Amino acid sequence: MQAAFASLLKGFGQLADPAVIRVAAKSVGVTLLVFAAGAAALWWGLGLFVRSGPVEALLPDGYEGPAQAFAALALSLLAFWLLFRVVALAVLQFFADEIVAAVEARHYPEAAARAKPLPFARDLANSLRGAGRALALNALALPIALLLWITGIGPALVLLLVNAVLLGRELTDMAWLRHEADCAANPVPKAQRFALGAAIATLMLVPFANLLAPVVGAAAGTHLAQRALARRAGTEPADA
Repeated sequence: MQAAFASLLKGFGQLADPAVIRVAAKSVGVTLLVFAAGAAALWWGLGLFVRSGPVEALLPDGYEGPAQAFAALALSLLAFWLLFRVVALAVLQFFADEIVAAVEARHYPEAAARAKPLPFARDLANSLRGAGRALALNALALPIALLLWITGIGPALVLLLVNAVLLGRELTDMAWLRHEADCAANPVPKAQRFALGAAIATLMLVPFANLLAPVVGAAAGTHLAQRALARRAGTEPADA
């Protein structure tokens, strides 16, 4: 757990790096645009639904607009809470190389010189696979979370557990694949991946901090990946 904690501290420490700031701005902007577009589409669709014959007949005169606004706001907030981790991580995949490269250039220059950035097609495939895994596992966990609703904290714990596993894998995959793209197994120990994923999943529950959590996670995942790759090679990173 100490390695994951140290990597997170280094990830936070690099938030002032201009390269990281640029990626953070792009990934946050695109993520918010995705949700804004989804909210606009939801508003439009609800407008058609509310003003359909059967639904409009059930509402008092003049309540169509407020009903549409309330439903759109409630569903948009629910979608943001449920899907933010999936969307943010999928968006970050497209910019992850820039964060990983910035971390490696600062802390692991020799590894940075050997790195082979993945082609766009491979990046896209990884992003789609990651988003698919996240959607599938969250969908499987949702019924369990609903069953535990009466416990109060049960749903949050179930979703946190699932996303800790997902995030730990995705955030370290971004880094080690630049060095061992043909290797079948992620070299970062599962315990470290889970600790990182749990920390980032928890951070994603905090308003405003959740916008930077994926970027911090990608930076921290790079440190964990470099430590693991160095152990596999029988050496230790110069900046462990």
